[in-house]
Amino acid sequence: MKPQTSEQNGNSQNGDAPADAASVAVEAAATIPTGGAASTPTDVASTAVAVSKNSQQLKLEMLNMELASNGSGHEKCTFHHDLELDHKPPTREALLPDMARSYRLLLGGLGENPDRQGLIKTPERAAKAMLYFTKGYDQSLEDVLNGAVFDEDHDEMVVVKDIEMFSMCEHHLVPFYGKVSIGYLPCNKILGLSKLARIVEIFSRRLQVQERLTKQIAVAVTQAVQPAGVAVVVEGVHMCMVMRGVQKINSKTVTSTMLGVFRDDPKTREEFLNLVNSK
Repeated sequence: MKPQTSEQNGNSQNGDAPADAASVAVEAAATIPTGGAASTPTDVASTAVAVSKNSQQLKLEMLNMELASNGSGHEKCTFHHDLELDHKPPTREALLPDMARSYRLLLGGLGENPDRQGLIKTPERAAKAMLYFTKGYDQSLEDVLNGAVFDEDHDEMVVVKDIEMFSMCEHHLVPFYGKVSIGYLPCNKILGLSKLARIVEIFSRRLQVQERLTKQIAVAVTQAVQPAGVAVVVEGVHMCMVMRGVQKINSKTVTSTMLGVFRDDPKTREEFLNLVNSK
């Protein structure tokens, strides 16, 4: 008796693609219409190549669908086009060696000796500091909220003011700092108070401009609790205006974003501003 095998017609039991070129050719031959002239070896070979390409494309599409469903954040990553590569994005700590080398080149470009005692570890320190200054890139709203959204029958204004803020000007890579005040009108959902400060951290610990920072905070609070309105006021001191350029050491920049009822109702906006400005 002829022994049974686990494969039939070139396909394995788990439904994978044909295992070899001969199997592909058989499958390809079956796809050629039989109503016309007899198929030539060239016809079979050409169709086999097409089937092989279609099989690879199908695998790629299925992989991309799986990545998208998993929410991996790398749906458009070009490395995933290599089906043999188990791709994992590098951690930010993995960037340290390249960043340290860049800082070393910068020191040399300034005419300094990177090997002198006071500077020999400066490139690594500076790289670590920059990663800390921009740690907000590693954080998301969902991670920070951590389920701290609560059902509560409360529809009066909630204000947390004078939240310290430190950020980096994206134009000059020098700091700006100040304080943030946030108010919102709940719609039966409230947010843990510390989460408002953490939302500020997410977006301030990035390369920023104050105008965008203000709006990003307001939009994040809106996404978190879907309130009737959100108001954000940011007051900042920009070192790019203090220690360079016009060098105005007493200047402050104030920006605001008003959403929902805070934009539409002057009395609600006035109430918020009075609470923020009160001592």
